[in-house]
Amino acid sequence: MLKKICTVLVMLFPLISWGQYNNEEYVASRFKPGFMWFYTGLRPAQPEKVRRYDRLIFDITYNDWNGDLKSFKNDWKSIGLNTSLMFDIPITKGNTISFGTGLTHSLFRISSTGHYFAPDSLHRFTTHTAEVNNGFVPVPDRYLCGNGLGIPLEFRFRTKGWKHYKVHAGGRVGYQFNIYSKAITEGLDGDIIEKFYNFPDVNRLTCSAHIRMGIRNWALYASYNFNSLFSDNNSVDLKLIQFGLTVSLF
Repeated sequence: MLKKICTVLVMLFPLISWGQYNNEEYVASRFKPGFMWFYTGLRPAQPEKVRRYDRLIFDITYNDWNGDLKSFKNDWKSIGLNTSLMFDIPITKGNTISFGTGLTHSLFRISSTGHYFAPDSLHRFTTHTAEVNNGFVPVPDRYLCGNGLGIPLEFRFRTKGWKHYKVHAGGRVGYQFNIYSKAITEGLDGDIIEKFYNFPDVNRLTCSAHIRMGIRNWALYASYNFNSLFSDNNSVDLKLIQFGLTVSLF
C-alpha cells in the first residue's frame, strides 16, 4: 500500500509544480484577470510577459438626460448596455498605466411615462423635435431608444498585480445610427405599440466623457454626452447621462 501511495505522489508532483507560481498563486489565476483566467492560448503563459486587462467590457447602465427636462425623474426601466472590444496598450513596464482604445456599441433606452417625443405636429415640414402629449394622454409606457457605434479613448491607471484597483478616464466619439420613440397603450384586444423613427434632426455625431473606478473585473461607471440627442436649435435639449456597473470578462 505504501508503495502505491508513493507512486501516486510521484506522478502528481509534476502537475502540482506546473500549477503553482512561487508557491503562492496559480499561474492561470495570476495572469488572467477575467472570465478567461484559464485560457493561455496555444502555448503556456510566460511569467515575464506583460499582462493586459479590460479588453471585453460590458457597461450596464441606468440612462437619464440633462437639459430642458429634469434629471432623475425617469423610470427605473431606463436600462442601457455598452459593449466594448478594446486594446490594452501598456505605457509603463508593469502595465500600471496603459492606453485603451477599440470599438464600442451603445444601446440606450429611457423609460418615462410623462414624456413623448415627435416632430412638432403643428408644422408639416418641421425640422425640429418637440416634447408632445406631456400629461394629457394617459400612456402607461413611453420610451426613447437609440443605438450607435463609437471609438473609445481612455487612460487606465491600476495598482500592481491581478488583484488590482483601477481607474479608467477618457471619452468616446461615435455615430448615432438611430433614435426612435415608442408608446404602449392599452387597447380592447391588448396593448397597442406605436413606434416613430423619422426624427428630422437626430444628432449623428456623439461626443462623451466617461470614468470607471473599481477592483479587478468590477467597476462603477459614469458617462456624460456633451451634445444633445437632437441637433436643431429649436428642438428639446436632451444630453444623455449614464450611471452603472462595469464587468470586464477578458
